[in-house]
Amino acid sequence: MTQVAIVYHSGFGHTDVIAADVARGVEDAGARAIALKIESGQTDFDAFFATIAESDAIIFGSPTYMGTVSAPMKAFMDASAAVYFTKQWKDKLGAAFTVSGSPSGDKLNTLTTLAIFAAQHGMLWIGTGQNPGNNDDTSAATDAENRLGSFLGAMAQAANDSPEVTPKAGDRATAASLGKRVASAAARWRAGAREAIAAA
Repeated sequence: MTQVAIVYHSGFGHTDVIAADVARGVEDAGARAIALKIESGQTDFDAFFATIAESDAIIFGSPTYMGTVSAPMKAFMDASAAVYFTKQWKDKLGAAFTVSGSPSGDKLNTLTTLAIFAAQHGMLWIGTGQNPGNNDDTSAATDAENRLGSFLGAMAQAANDSPEVTPKAGDRATAASLGKRVASAAARWRAGAREAIAAA
């Protein structure tokens, strides 16, 4: 079965919500989703790396703090130097999601940071594959998928409210769509690899 690792940090619970929706999308595509939540202050990621080694794709998730990834996510990224030199993640599929309090919140920089990180590991990047949800005066509608108009990864707005009420439905649906897209792509990639091995 195709396996997708969801590696993420959540500071106030909002990224937890989006990570769960990403996992739901992965499972809706018939793949196994394994959530690997980074805890604040965590320094040992050996168990994470072992799970990732067995996964076909990795979806990274981080809140956007001060215009970039959170410190715990950066700690994970820095620790991955242990597997970088052996290119263990080369040709795995990668994607990302992020959450901030405002519609912009400089989330694009967080997604760019994660995409470059994946590229350094030799991974292949999967974007949302969606057009912007709205391009008119109702673009702030909370029930439209990809209402924030992101192509590089899934964006969500927490609106500085409780994770019980935000992010709203559109952002959560965007996250689920990303999970489904990554899992479907990973299944095709995995099947193609098997065929190539069989033909060799």
